[in-house]
Parts: sequence; structure tokens; C-alpha cells
Amino acid sequence: MTDNAREAAPEPPPTASSHGWSMSASVTAAVVVALLCLGMALAVSNIELALVGLPLALGAAVAWDRRPVTRTLSAFSSTTKRGSDRTTLDYTVHITAEERVDAVHVRLRTLGSRQRDYLVAPGTATALSGTIAVLHSGPQRFVETRYRLVGADASFLSDPTLPLFSERVVEPAYTAPRSLPLPERLTGLTGPHSSSRPGDGGEFRDIDRFTSGDRLRRIDWRATARRAQAPGELYVRRTTATSDAAILIVLDSRDDVTDGVAEWSSGAPRNRGISSLDLAREGASSLTAGYIRAGDRVGFHDLATQTRALRPGGGDRQLYRLLDAIARTRPSGFASDRVRAPQVVPGAEIIVFSTFLDDEAAHLALLWRASGHRVIGVDSLPDPVTTGLVRREVVAFRIVMMEREERLHRLGAAGIDIVRWQRSGGRPDREAVLRNLSRPRSVR
Repeated sequence: MTDNAREAAPEPPPTASSHGWSMSASVTAAVVVALLCLGMALAVSNIELALVGLPLALGAAVAWDRRPVTRTLSAFSSTTKRGSDRTTLDYTVHITAEERVDAVHVRLRTLGSRQRDYLVAPGTATALSGTIAVLHSGPQRFVETRYRLVGADASFLSDPTLPLFSERVVEPAYTAPRSLPLPERLTGLTGPHSSSRPGDGGEFRDIDRFTSGDRLRRIDWRATARRAQAPGELYVRRTTATSDAAILIVLDSRDDVTDGVAEWSSGAPRNRGISSLDLAREGASSLTAGYIRAGDRVGFHDLATQTRALRPGGGDRQLYRLLDAIARTRPSGFASDRVRAPQVVPGAEIIVFSTFLDDEAAHLALLWRASGHRVIGVDSLPDPVTTGLVRREVVAFRIVMMEREERLHRLGAAGIDIVRWQRSGGRPDREAVLRNLSRPRSVR
């Protein structure tokens, strides 16, 4: 089980900004009124009108003399804490301004909340902190802020800065399962599983006559004494060779839907419910860790892009690369422009994580199955909640779900195993389903 979250990039260094300044409306109005009074005083030769505009002109002159010429330093710092029941992110916005600044106007937007405006003193702006509940895994922009400086007596205002933001990649929590389905045929030359080929290191295969190439240490003297019919006839004990499995994890990250059907059209999770990509990342990370720790070779492919792909490999470094690639998947909202299915090593087992709300993932799964691969489809759609739907939306939802069920039925008829991946504690038990799929299907 992971208990940390990684950043999309290291925390950015403090950013120095120089600002353009503009007079506030009050100073501009004072200058205009002072000039009008001075002009009227000259026109009518009335000193009293000039005296009326003099204080306004003096105030504008003082404000101009005290205009800011300041630079600021701004930066983000954040830490993630994962507890037993929820994960939180603590953030701090640092804005350090030089002299001649009376206040800082900060516009802050945090993940899952509305935009908020704060007017704070410069000393307070050096450490604006807060806590955000982390509801989903994957890359997320947790905090985004813009600010502007307020000069002395609010006589001058700086131009708004470019947005500052903090992005992090939150790793899904995962647990490596105890039972792991294997390909129908193992093609590796060595590994933790027994294959059908004769060799060393595997389970007992049979007893046969000694031939050229057999090792002397494999002679079974008891079998020789019992079966030998002629002098010099020897019998050896043969075993099967060991082999590893090649696994390809395929994740359909084109869309991310929550259990709230009313939000499906938004294209991104907004409520506190679990999302399909949360389940897919958790399942893909769990199976990846299980297969890598068992000594198998695991690769990864993201259907939303052709650039995020890893060839099958083993070891801790491959595990870290795979977990990082899985955690960085994000919804794209459109299908890729591929013209052929991703290439797969011969004899590999392919595990497809998808909601199967359209035909692309199912079409690729059928192609791989027709090529002789064992394919397992993992359904990552959360249990739908139809609260808040109007009648026509309910009808549309039922049509989509009927098409989806027909799609899953086609996959099952083609020999593709379908697994429903839900959070731990879901029914049926996940370990029981994987244990059933792990039973030998044919002689390997």
C-alpha cells in the first residue's frame, strides 16, 4: 500500500515580479477636479475656486510621490498527508512585497471550491495557508492564485500577476493481490511459474530412459533398479522448466466518470464519489505490483495517447516506472487517432481497464483475443447513481447501459473474462474472483 503522493514537478523556486502601476479612480478624480477648479478660477478670476482645488492637487501630488516602485517574490509550498480515512494537502502561498505597499489583493481558487478574494496586509501575505481534501488520484491542480498590490492609501494599484499554481500527482492506494491470472502459454526462458517444456527448476514431469544430454545427477536409482531390462540401462527423473509471464496493462483514460450520472457530461469528476479513473488506477497499480513482485514482466499502454507506453520488463525500477505512468494518466475526452492496435509481445496476457461505454476498448480486446492472447476486461465503472436526472436523461442513461451490457456480453462470448473492479469490500470478493481466474485453463 502506498502512503505518499508525488509532485508533478518539484516545487517551483520563488518568482520575482516587477509590476506596472496605475492610479486608482480616487486619485484620477482628484486630479481632474483640481484641474477643473484651477481652470475655472483663471476664467472667472476667483481665487476661492483655486483654493478648493488646491487640497485635491496636493493630495494627488503626495500620492504620486509615494507611488510604489516595488518588486515581489512569490512561491508555493505544499505537503501531502495520507491518513487512514482520507488524504489532505497543506499549502502555503508566499508573497513578499517591498516598501510602499499597504495591502495585497489575493484571488485564490482551490480544487473543488469557488474563487475567493482576500485583502490582506503585506505581513499576512507572506504565509497564506490552508488545507484541501484530496478526493481523487492522478495529476491535479490543487491551488491557483493571482494577486495585485495596493499602494499607500489605495492611490495606486498594480497590474494582476500571471496565475501561480501548485500541481501534484497523487498516487492511488493499492494492494498487491495474492492470486494472479496467468497467460494460457508461458514463453519466457526462466521465471517463477512451471511451464510445459522439459527443463530444470520446475515440477516433476515423468521418468524416462537416460539419453544424451541428460545430467547424471538426475538419475533415479530406484526407478533404474525397478525398470532396467538390460545392463547399463538407466532412468532419469525429468522436471518441467520454469518460465515467467508477459503482462500488458492497458488503461482506457479517455474519459473519467463518477458514480453521479448527472455529472457525466462534465468530463471530469467534481463530487466526492469515486471516479472510474480512480478505480482503474488503483486496479492497474495493484495488479502491476503483484505481477512484478511475483517475478513476471509487465508493460503498460494508455489508450488516450500513443506516447505513454512501456515495454514489458521486471524489477523494482520497472515497477516505479509503471506506477508513475499509471498515476499520471488523465482524461483526454477524445479517442486517439491510431490506425492499428498497439503491438503486443507474443504470448502476453492483456488486462484492459475501461468503463466500456464505447466500442474502442472492446474492439481492441476482441482483436487481441482473436490473435491468441488471453484477455481480461476489468470494468472500472462505479455503481451509477441517477439522482437529479430528468426523464429524458434517464431514458438516455438506460440506452447507454443497455449498449454497454451488450458490449460486455460480446466480450464474454469471445472468451474474454470480465472482472468488476470496485473498492475493497465490494461484492463479489475481489480475491475470490482473481483466485477463480488464476486456475489453470490449459496445459502451459
